[in-house]
Amino acid sequence: MTKRQTISAPTDDIDPRADHRGGPVAAPVPSTPPARAADGPEVAPELGPLCPAEKPDRHGLSMLDQATKAHLARLTQGISPFGLTSSFFDWGMHLAASPGKQMQLADKAQRKAAKLAMAASRMALGKSGAPCIDPLIYDKRFVAPEWQRWPHNLIYQSFLMTQQWWYNATNDIDGLSRCDEQVVSFVMRQLLDMMSPANGLWTNPEVLAETTRTFGANLVQGTQNLIEDMERALAGKPPVGAEDYLPGREVAVTPGKVVHRSHLFELIQYAPQTETVAAEPILIVPAWIMKYYILDLSPHNSLVRYLVEQGFTVFMISWRNPDAGDRDLGMEDYLAALDTALDEIGAIVPETGVHGVGYCLGGTLLSVKAALMARDGDDRLKTLSLLATQTDFEDPGELQLFISESQLSYLDHMMWDQGYLDTKQMAGAFQLLRSRDLIWSRYVHEYLMGRRQPMFDLMAWNADATRMPYRMHSEYLRSMFLDNQLAQGQYRVGGRPVALSDIRAPVFCVSTTGDHVAPWQSVYKLHLLADTDITFVLTSGGHNAGIVSEPGHKGRSYQIRTLPDAEHYIPPEDWRAQTQVQDGSWWPEHVAWLRAHGAPEEGPPPPMGRKGAGDLRDAPGAYVLQP
Repeated sequence: MTKRQTISAPTDDIDPRADHRGGPVAAPVPSTPPARAADGPEVAPELGPLCPAEKPDRHGLSMLDQATKAHLARLTQGISPFGLTSSFFDWGMHLAASPGKQMQLADKAQRKAAKLAMAASRMALGKSGAPCIDPLIYDKRFVAPEWQRWPHNLIYQSFLMTQQWWYNATNDIDGLSRCDEQVVSFVMRQLLDMMSPANGLWTNPEVLAETTRTFGANLVQGTQNLIEDMERALAGKPPVGAEDYLPGREVAVTPGKVVHRSHLFELIQYAPQTETVAAEPILIVPAWIMKYYILDLSPHNSLVRYLVEQGFTVFMISWRNPDAGDRDLGMEDYLAALDTALDEIGAIVPETGVHGVGYCLGGTLLSVKAALMARDGDDRLKTLSLLATQTDFEDPGELQLFISESQLSYLDHMMWDQGYLDTKQMAGAFQLLRSRDLIWSRYVHEYLMGRRQPMFDLMAWNADATRMPYRMHSEYLRSMFLDNQLAQGQYRVGGRPVALSDIRAPVFCVSTTGDHVAPWQSVYKLHLLADTDITFVLTSGGHNAGIVSEPGHKGRSYQIRTLPDAEHYIPPEDWRAQTQVQDGSWWPEHVAWLRAHGAPEEGPPPPMGRKGAGDLRDAPGAYVLQP
């Protein structure tokens, strides 16, 4: 018995003409009236599902539905109210049919009220004692000394107990699906966070103390900050301070040249920093939902610069920021772009393998490409390094709250109307995942306390968002997130399925403990899919900050362990408990792994670009500067 699980591929009788939802394509509509069966009623032709890329005629009646939902989606930032309504209805019906759960909730409410009343009387008399409830370890809203004095200690404890009660009310409901449970719990948490006493002028003692100390100057400054932010948002300008981190000036400054440009991407080759370099180059594939320079931020925390200084030849893909004219670009176009990039690298550094490095969705794209190449006998990829990358989307964390048939249908209409997914609509979903930190904390500090949070490179990059083509994003969300086709061996490229189990190149897989986008337990599922040696790294930090974790970064730690293909599978929590925690950055571990799996010889740096390429544009190129 091995550590892998068997993935069943589609049977041969499945129609190879499949749309990007994974179902059969629509049957052709006959030009003649439906035939009448012998001595029977008319038989209507059987029609398949409608592919989103082939929307009905603009004069059809269904166009009214699409236009209505597209405009509604803009008002709701792409979040479907229909799916939320359905989830809340299911929750209410299942709770109504669970008298035992109702009695349990009533008992909890009575005991919490009694406990709070006793604490209130003790506090009113000035007696000390343990609080009724402590905030969760990551909840820093009520840690200041001002919150420990009457009456604010009672206010925040009452809020936390209410929050805890609602968590119990929205979880462990008999018969309610886990997905609906998570949706309802998530929405209630958002509503409660909105009503937190930390967000109120009169209920936040820190704000009151600051207002008293400054005679209200903090509120005046906060109002000015709010007006300035609103003006910038309406004008489409970046946040205050982001102009101090421009690509090519303060960030993305590692020297290099654009050695290839197509409609979809630019390929950057970075200039060597050492006299000799490793024989095999590195190709970095960033996600198409972000600008590539998160991996080439400031000189001190640039992964690109670090790899170049370690003696590697590094290439980077810089995706074009699509517009409405790119609406029909699909997943296979992006896969073809990787093939073009490998061809260009092969022309510059011939007769050698390539170390592929993929970040976030770029890692997912690279995984599909690696499986496709393995299927077709293409061995150009020597190794794979996947950073915060999911390949199994059965449990993608809280992001799945925005992935359902209702949600994707709603999003499809909006993207079809625009031709792309707008940056604001995508950013809104990610902000909701961490609304306590990204929305309400900022509201308190910048608008109530009147203190601007200093801008830094990672924050400025986060504000430099990109759009996504309609067809590609719809295909990706449906085939990967909704149907999980890649993990099931049912994702098709060129009419044939690809399977991650075909990959034989060794894998270096990095995940982060605080990742809300790609939870590490979900990333760890790669062990069940790929039949190759996997070196798994679990590092501290979030989805972005855990990857941008340069040597010398304070407070960073990681765990690393290699599971050869022949070893038995180890569950993620057991892996974590059995693996030693080490202080520092995981970057040196990655360099050591690349050297161990690469050719031992080194040589002079390769030329910059193809022979006879002529004048080359300096990095960071043109596409990264597109608004």
